[in-house]
Amino acid sequence: MSNFKFSINKLLSHISEDIAIDLGTANSLVYVRGRGIVIQEPSVVAINQKTGQILAIGDEAKKMVGRTPGHIVATRPLVSGVVSDFEVTEQMLRYFIEKAHRRKFILNPRPRVIVGIPCGVTEVEKKAVCDASKNAGAKEVFLIEQPMAAAIGARLPVQEAGGNFVVDIGGGTTEVAVISLGGIVISKSLRIAGDKLNEDIIQFAQDEYKLLIGERTAENIKIGIGSAYPLKDKRELPMRGRNLVTGLPEEILVSDEDIKRAMEKSVKQIVTEIKTAVEETPPELLADVMASGIQMAGGGALLRGLDTLIQKETKIPTKIIEDPMTAVVRGAGMVLEDLDRLQETLVETEYLEPPK
Repeated sequence: MSNFKFSINKLLSHISEDIAIDLGTANSLVYVRGRGIVIQEPSVVAINQKTGQILAIGDEAKKMVGRTPGHIVATRPLVSGVVSDFEVTEQMLRYFIEKAHRRKFILNPRPRVIVGIPCGVTEVEKKAVCDASKNAGAKEVFLIEQPMAAAIGARLPVQEAGGNFVVDIGGGTTEVAVISLGGIVISKSLRIAGDKLNEDIIQFAQDEYKLLIGERTAENIKIGIGSAYPLKDKRELPMRGRNLVTGLPEEILVSDEDIKRAMEKSVKQIVTEIKTAVEETPPELLADVMASGIQMAGGGALLRGLDTLIQKETKIPTKIIEDPMTAVVRGAGMVLEDLDRLQETLVETEYLEPPK
């Protein structure tokens, strides 16, 4: 009987491909077993508030941010990596699951799903992710902490008796973790990351120039000339917005030094959190970390000079792992491909069934 059940499960997993999802505050990525990363879209949903109807999800919804009439709102259903709007998150997950299976023409896909979550989320928040995933069509749901997934994605030896130090800077949270023997020894979760840096630039424009700029403008400036450490080559970009005094459009030229100053406080808090984790790391594991270095993942790792600043402050070699933005979903996908061997890296929760 058990062999028959195993055969049915195997057959179903071939028909309905299992998927891994990095459910991020800013972006969501989907990995399909045997195919790799198939979706990389913003975690944004556009809703018609008059009818409650969802108009667009992902890329289409992101285009609408700041450009919609009053009754249409482009919203993010996750705040700091945690579900803030259950129903909208469920719709977004359903959209990703169905889009991932569209090529196979499966009418009602029931895949097994692994979802990346921040460290330090409560049992209630974990349950919200599991329930939303099941309601969106998942047959079974497994959770993995994002730094663990990033470490696996970076092919670090997480199951060995050695220290692996990972910093994952996403849109909503900065996750710091020391990993050994397939588990997280020390973890820190800071709700300061890419989105907060955008807010800092918006605030800087208002305080310094009485200029009101949008979130997308702030993000483009951060990506264009933002840095955490002084740059050798000076850079400038035009910052366009509305003058709060005259009410008229205005363009101001800002330098990389201006933007570095705007983000300085938040960057310092991220570095302080990393230093605290270093101080709390057991000496034996710290010796391993000093040899292997601090590994940086997530979109925030791409901020110019941040690795240099962390290395200078911690005295530990710091490197950005290859393709940091996809590290979490790659790692979750690798667990999906080899659930038996990597089962211990998953989050244990009382309401989740163990992997078959």
